[in-house]
Amino acid sequence: MARRGLRRRGASAFDRAVRTEREVSETGTAADDRAARRAVTLFPLLVLLAGAVGLITPGTFTGAAEAVPYLLGVVMFCMGVTLTPPDFKGIARRPWAVAVGLAAQYLIMPGLGWLIVKALDLPPQLAAGVILVGCAPGGTASNVVTYLARGDVALSVSVTTLSTALAPLVTPPLTLLLAGEYLPVDAGSMVTDILKTVLLPVIAGLVVRLLAARYVRRALPALPWLSALTISLIVAVVVAGSADAIKSAAALVFLAVVLHNCLGLALGYGAARVSGMDEPARRALAFEVGMQNSGLAAALATAHFSPLAALPSAVFSVWHNISGAVAAAWFARRDRPRA
Repeated sequence: MARRGLRRRGASAFDRAVRTEREVSETGTAADDRAARRAVTLFPLLVLLAGAVGLITPGTFTGAAEAVPYLLGVVMFCMGVTLTPPDFKGIARRPWAVAVGLAAQYLIMPGLGWLIVKALDLPPQLAAGVILVGCAPGGTASNVVTYLARGDVALSVSVTTLSTALAPLVTPPLTLLLAGEYLPVDAGSMVTDILKTVLLPVIAGLVVRLLAARYVRRALPALPWLSALTISLIVAVVVAGSADAIKSAAALVFLAVVLHNCLGLALGYGAARVSGMDEPARRALAFEVGMQNSGLAAALATAHFSPLAALPSAVFSVWHNISGAVAAAWFARRDRPRA
């Protein structure tokens, strides 16, 4: 009887937290969307500015590379705080669509990264960096861009959440398989780092959101800005660490990143189309596949390879937000009725 009572009390506490979360979500979604849209719109400018600062004054960030994993933890905590129980229910409601998105995420982008590295004959450090970007999970900006494109936001959030949760199991072995010929890859250490800098902060954010929903609600509009500023700082540190090599490698890295991202967007859309999904779902998977968690890739490259290997991640941070915003605007414009 006592155990049943404890279970009932525990269940009722959880139910109350879920009800509270639902109430605050219904009252604040519009404000959160506006804040997220502004952050995504200005994010490329912030990252460009941060990269310029890192390039012009690299000495300002001397020794800051050690802080990159902790900065990434802040970003992932912000992601966890924005998650809600309905986000996880979306995975259970549409397992087929989520499975297709997850497979596309972890097959298309790693494969494209490897092919682009071979085609461009990139040097080992840059090759490992490009492949690592491809092996990373989907980026959180894809959810907002999907919204702007009038895509299936629920599917986008579900795939981002699950790909992030599976990153400790998938990203290290994929990186070892595809990038091991270029640089030594300690997959075991990489698993530990992803658990510490990604999964644990996300879980912590989710718990905080559940237990203190009403208090967290007030801070939600600021979270996209905190994430954008933190990623910008990561980019500044990465650029500063490889400032001497950027002048000679920038054009080649930019070409690799543009090919990687644009082909990822196109093939993600195509994978959803071949699977028989509707137009909103196709748009969601296009952004899920083409937009990566470049902050995670930068942190892993800095910790396990070198600042130069993190350069593709820094460039990807800028470019995929620009291309995503342009693609979203094109999709939204295509939906407008013609006069």
